[in-house]
Amino acid sequence: MLVSQRPKAILLLDDGTRFEGRAIGTIGTTVGEICFNTGMTGYQEIFTDPSYTGQIMVLASPQIGNYGVKEGETDAMDGEAEGRKVSISGLVVKKFSEVWSRPAGTGSLEDYLVKAGISGISDIDTRKLVRHIRDHGAQNAVIDSTGLDDAALNERLKAAPDMSGLELASTVTSKEPYDLGPEDGTYRVAVVDFGIKLNSLRCLLERGCHVRVFPMATPVENIMAWKPDGILLGNGPGDPGAMPAEVTHVKEVLETGLPVFGICLGHQLLAKAMGIGTEKMHHGHRGINHPVRNVITGKDEVTSQNHGFVVDREQAEKHPDLKITHIHLNDGSVAGIRLTGRPVFSVQHHPEAGPGPLDSQYLFDDFVQHMASQRKRTNSKPQHA
Repeated sequence: MLVSQRPKAILLLDDGTRFEGRAIGTIGTTVGEICFNTGMTGYQEIFTDPSYTGQIMVLASPQIGNYGVKEGETDAMDGEAEGRKVSISGLVVKKFSEVWSRPAGTGSLEDYLVKAGISGISDIDTRKLVRHIRDHGAQNAVIDSTGLDDAALNERLKAAPDMSGLELASTVTSKEPYDLGPEDGTYRVAVVDFGIKLNSLRCLLERGCHVRVFPMATPVENIMAWKPDGILLGNGPGDPGAMPAEVTHVKEVLETGLPVFGICLGHQLLAKAMGIGTEKMHHGHRGINHPVRNVITGKDEVTSQNHGFVVDREQAEKHPDLKITHIHLNDGSVAGIRLTGRPVFSVQHHPEAGPGPLDSQYLFDDFVQHMASQRKRTNSKPQHA
């Protein structure tokens, strides 16, 4: 369908800012917290990241859709998705390309969005919109391509929940445990699924691990009955401050004495389990080129990030049993912590991401090394032996 033939679409922000453009994806109305991602590539990975649940995504890259999508032949793990469904609530782009070309591609982005029931808007000034979000902060927005008037759209906005205080991980966690990798894997890793990205699982499999993904409400005693060598606290959506039961769950995980690795939401929940607060950011970190310094090694890393909440730095610095290991160089926010004298650590960014730089994937190697050292200390044998 040519742009001139596409129905008119409206984007209305909670502060009254209004854009007119053309509809993409499913014709409909959708509401969510508007945010932006500065990555120039990887739109399919962004759309399917469970951490983006409940959010309308603005892509800063000017042309989207030109390389189509790649779906797995038998399973999402085989494709380029980071989750088993599209997670964003809506999409905002400047130029939307219906013509796509890539040898590995399996279809167009338009068909992909329609199949997932995602509504969006194109042909607006996304540079202006990104600057507006940077200046005025994240807020709810509505996209409509059905012809609703502004009064009706404002009613939709009033009814939409604010991201602060919103628990979303329970909407994306797996329903049942499932296993990946060989039964005789070198290490057994229990993954607590708050909305885990599939590439985190791939990174563990590449390191010879046998992985079992557990729904986030799984009692710790059930996880321990599987006899894991380590526990990964995965990423996920929503406000960690709205998850007291999960904070208690993480405290119980820490009491196991096993190596623990937290990513993004898992990092925030680990901090809260240690009595450290989290806070909502003005407009969050979302992109594939965020600079982070590892203060232990002194090396800087180019990282992928996606979060709207952050660990309180002042409280983290004062904690006697915790050390800050990584700092975001743009704003000085906490990007990583570890517990002193224990094989427990976490990062705010996404070490599993591979947007080009693989600067942070060593963290999975560190996790494996912690499991190896723990096994040596306890003189235990592999569970499959």
